[in-house]
Amino acid sequence: MTTIQTWESATRLRIAVLGAGKMGGILVQAFLRSGLFPPDHVAATVAHEARAAALTKQLGIPVTTNNLEAAKAADILLLGVKPQQVHDVVSKIAPTLRPGKLLISFAASVKTSAIEEAAGCDVSVIRAMPNTPAMVGAGITAICRGNFVTDEQLALAEQIFATVGRTVIVDEKHMDAVTGLSGSGPAFLYIIIEALAEAGVNVGLPRDIATLLAAQTTYGAAKMVLETGSHPALLKDEVTTPAGCTVEGILELEEGGLRVTLIKAVKRATERARELAKASRRARIPHKPGLTARTIDP
Repeated sequence: MTTIQTWESATRLRIAVLGAGKMGGILVQAFLRSGLFPPDHVAATVAHEARAAALTKQLGIPVTTNNLEAAKAADILLLGVKPQQVHDVVSKIAPTLRPGKLLISFAASVKTSAIEEAAGCDVSVIRAMPNTPAMVGAGITAICRGNFVTDEQLALAEQIFATVGRTVIVDEKHMDAVTGLSGSGPAFLYIIIEALAEAGVNVGLPRDIATLLAAQTTYGAAKMVLETGSHPALLKDEVTTPAGCTVEGILELEEGGLRVTLIKAVKRATERARELAKASRRARIPHKPGLTARTIDP
């Protein structure tokens, strides 16, 4: 299926975001802004009536607290609830699910197999990991497919997340690493930008100018990597002249262990994602005599 065909088919489908919190709200607004889905084909749910009423007025779409009713009318469901709530929500909307219906979850560490199990049928499940720069259309979302997802559904999921940035398809075994790198990564980069700005202030720059220089330099460097396709090491060498200013700074970074520290940060965040995935699986196992983890989650 081509991009245009996928886009045109999307305009005929109805989508509901169950849990329009931070990321869910970002996606809803992106759908409306991009025109991927007409406003009368978009719905959402939140936990509280007052919030639902406020969002209905703000967005001009139906926002309720009833996941079951929202799921009934939708062809595509986006799960934006917390990871520990996914199993219960999917179990409750299971009567509305059927083979061919598309369910996309962006709950960290919840596997497609766990969602398929809770659904109790051959529903198409896609797992996604967007990140917060999606708020300004500069996010990156990794997606992976469950057992019953068609190529057309995967292409549609790419179009959905293309409204908030770039997408990449990965095997599910890599999703915890994605969480550690691009999911947690913005926080690591904000610390780097903050530190560069503080350094600018330390050498005499006004704070607002130092922050602008640090942020735009980070943005520009990332854009160079993306648009040139060059390895970061090669781009670094283009800035680094013999016996110049940059090489002196790089020596300080290496002596301070910045490279190793960033690698360790991503590894630790990935390990934590794996720990959360294991905890999520354990929480779903009923405590009955003779029933083992292998019975529930082989």
